[in-house]
Amino acid sequence: MTDEATAGVIARALGEELRRAREARGWSRAQFVKGLPSQIGDRTLLAYEHGLRQITMLRLLELAEGLGVPASVLVAQAMQRARLYLQNLVLRVDLRQLLQDNNMNYRPLSSWARNRLNRAPGGVIEVTPSGVWELAAVLGRTPQELSAYFAKFTPDDATEGEVEAVPA
Repeated sequence: MTDEATAGVIARALGEELRRAREARGWSRAQFVKGLPSQIGDRTLLAYEHGLRQITMLRLLELAEGLGVPASVLVAQAMQRARLYLQNLVLRVDLRQLLQDNNMNYRPLSSWARNRLNRAPGGVIEVTPSGVWELAAVLGRTPQELSAYFAKFTPDDATEGEVEAVPA
């Protein structure tokens, strides 16, 4: 993929995360932009949400603050959904979704996921890159394979909620 194509994929994925977070709060575009200090228009927000317009860092920080979600969470989840640079991300994994998967190559993760679910009542955990490396070694998989597998179980929203971290 070219840099330009990658930038487009990232812009669309980030826009989708912004939209998800906004809709999770039950806000229309007009309601959301009304509360922002910069008073951007709802057409500008629409362009961001559809990946038609690049978001500056300053604007991303403003939008994230308005949504009550750290910008880092929005970016990481966008990258995870786009399946880009997974090896560099703290991956958010919905354990309930993972436990419903029947992929035999990753069946040994079931016990691990059930145990983690007992300590993460919200069902979502964060797996660090070093955690992915360790679990991949146990499974006899590459970290890239396991990261791609975990990315399939990205939670539906970008809210912080109760998230249990999986240390290195």
